[in-house]
Amino acid sequence: MINSNLMKIRNFSLAALGTLFLSSHLHAAPIKLDSVVAIVNDDIVLESEFKQRIQIIRDQLTTRKQRIPPDNILLPQVLDRLVLDNILLQLATRQGIRVTDRQLNDAVNNIASRNGMTLDQFRGALIAEGQDYTAAREQIRREMLIAQVQQSNVSRRIRVSDQEIKNFLKSDAATINQTELLISVILVGIPEQASSTQIQAAQAKANSIHQTLMDKADFAETAIATSSAPNALNGGDLGWRKSNELPEALTSIVGDMQPGDISSPMKAPTGFYIIQLRDKRGGKPQLVNQTKVRHILLKPSEIRTPAQTKKLIERLHKRLQQGESFAELAKELSDDPASGSEGGDLSWTSPGQMVPEFDQVVARTSINEISSPFESRFGWHILEVQDRRTQDMGDKILESQAKATISKRKFTEELGNWVREIRSAAYVEIKQ
Repeated sequence: MINSNLMKIRNFSLAALGTLFLSSHLHAAPIKLDSVVAIVNDDIVLESEFKQRIQIIRDQLTTRKQRIPPDNILLPQVLDRLVLDNILLQLATRQGIRVTDRQLNDAVNNIASRNGMTLDQFRGALIAEGQDYTAAREQIRREMLIAQVQQSNVSRRIRVSDQEIKNFLKSDAATINQTELLISVILVGIPEQASSTQIQAAQAKANSIHQTLMDKADFAETAIATSSAPNALNGGDLGWRKSNELPEALTSIVGDMQPGDISSPMKAPTGFYIIQLRDKRGGKPQLVNQTKVRHILLKPSEIRTPAQTKKLIERLHKRLQQGESFAELAKELSDDPASGSEGGDLSWTSPGQMVPEFDQVVARTSINEISSPFESRFGWHILEVQDRRTQDMGDKILESQAKATISKRKFTEELGNWVREIRSAAYVEIKQ
């Protein structure tokens, strides 16, 4: 029996392109095996993708012992998600965002580890469930691309001022590392520049949904059937969030809620939210383990291919092993101008401050050890760990956490706006 934790991996939908035509012999008429269900800009969504995604969602709901909505509700939700994923993947291609094999391997290993398996056990479990391991890896790559393109595009729209940080610390500093909330949401969306009639219709729909929830309807099933939020097919689950990381419109609601409570509809810029508070947990401020580290970064360019960049970083690593000065080579060769001018110095870094690949190498590198070359989305790195310390929660760390918390709150708000914008700007033709 496969460990039930394996079901977490079903968050990665396993859509795969099928064969379009098959001829049984030279003169036979082709037998059509696939068709187009949607045109998305200059790409398509195939019926095979659509059917596979539907089956995966049904499997997820069955695993979670949730009622499967009727086709007239489930199918439009699944197709809309496929269309949005297609738009995001096209945007990732245009913007040159990619997931390297090394990043993908790390992600797959992490998923296996979280499910208490080795990579071989994880592969075997997938195959035992009738899933294709290669297809699963590629879907994980797509999910990673989607997350990166969202992070890249939404983050650049977010600005956090010094005054916002000061105001936050005055009001919320005491609870930065305190209560976390397990939240699910239903969103009844409204279009940009919605008319009063559209707003009233959305509010009436939200009130009707709320009433069904008060009549003991299952929240996750209702979210799947009615929510217009990007996480609708996941039952509206937002996971664990600190209350001050939620959109401001929602923060005031959750403060007085207890586990099991469901809020009345609350209007926000993107529509009307209904919140379910599933659980709470608290925590105390913790000491932060920090690492003093320096690095050298080499990036591919118009005059240096990725393969050439890899060979160059490998030669550079040999020079460092032969005793050449890290600081001098960083000043001379690093493509990170800010740290390069300081001999590669990144000063004291905390977990989560750098990209995951960087944090992982820092964690397994000893003091005074130089790492082997490794790749992130920025290029190829070599790092040296110079020292480690456990730092008490000081003003700078509080400010950094405050900025991160405000950014996360704004990200949640802005993601909905951005998704709505790119969806409305795309050419989408549904063929069914």
